[in-house]
Amino acid sequence: MSLLEVNNLQTSFFTDAGEVRAVNGVSFNLERGKVLGIVGESGSGKSVTAYSIMQILAETGKIVGGSVKLDGQELVNAGEKVMRTVRGNKISIIFQDPMTSLNPTYTIGHQLMEAILLHTDRDKKQAYDRAIEMLKLVNVNSPERRMKQYPHEFSGGMRQRVMIAMALACEPDILIADEPTTALDVTIQAQILELMQSLQHELGMAIIMITHDLGVVAQLCDEIIVMYAGSICEQGTAEEIFYNPCHEYTKGLLKSIPSNDNAGQKLQPITGTPIDLLNMPKGCPFAPRCDEAMKICIRERCKRMEINPDHKASCWMNVKNGIGQQEPTENSGGAAEDGEAK
Repeated sequence: MSLLEVNNLQTSFFTDAGEVRAVNGVSFNLERGKVLGIVGESGSGKSVTAYSIMQILAETGKIVGGSVKLDGQELVNAGEKVMRTVRGNKISIIFQDPMTSLNPTYTIGHQLMEAILLHTDRDKKQAYDRAIEMLKLVNVNSPERRMKQYPHEFSGGMRQRVMIAMALACEPDILIADEPTTALDVTIQAQILELMQSLQHELGMAIIMITHDLGVVAQLCDEIIVMYAGSICEQGTAEEIFYNPCHEYTKGLLKSIPSNDNAGQKLQPITGTPIDLLNMPKGCPFAPRCDEAMKICIRERCKRMEINPDHKASCWMNVKNGIGQQEPTENSGGAAEDGEAK
């Protein structure tokens, strides 16, 4: 049994303008000790998926369907009392900007100890010793002195190390990292990623890495999920996603980042703007921005196809090219005759 099983997760935000379907049928499994990367541009549903798992959505947000099981225990509709035992103890999260996550009016030591006292049965002395131990683990120098300092006295990279220490203080089974390196410069980013990788191997925890940067997941993740408009458009091992992309959106992402394959060439951005989640189309949500879109892409969304046992994608181009296997649908027979560019 997988450590985390997410099945057909659906999350919506109910606004004055209507229902925003931010997460629409997301399914994946996370094994113990593995690293899962969730990639996509802003608004693709990456963070909302993580917040839905931990049930820390805004007041207007609600899980409207699906299942989230942790070690076989259903979390959807489990109640706040159950979720308080899960957050911090079993699943921890590192947010994107540590400065907005740390309270500027309390010392680092106070905030670290508060998390430990809240989620464990340690007393104050034991919590202090644990906080020092965690600061040493994430390579914060002079931890005893640092415990008395405030967040503004730390650099961005050091604040992120404190957030990692806080997240790991209760030895969670799963660490969710929500774009933990976005606010950092390239050098510090590399240090944080190396730190997370070493801690993952040392502690044996599972990690969900959320990012818009494919370069980040390349060196860290065992499996990658590519999201667009609240849905998974492609899923597979890191090797499959990078060397055999089978969705036009994934191909567009790879073309837009520098690599050995496009060295010396002008990068190709994905044209157009993300889809309006208030008015989701019947067909593929990426079709309006896709250079290869066909008529059937506008009319009908492609079901997830198995390219191989380690790779799945939802793109009509695979049907046109005879790649993978898909369950027959009512209109899928029209793929070949509609195989003309729009």
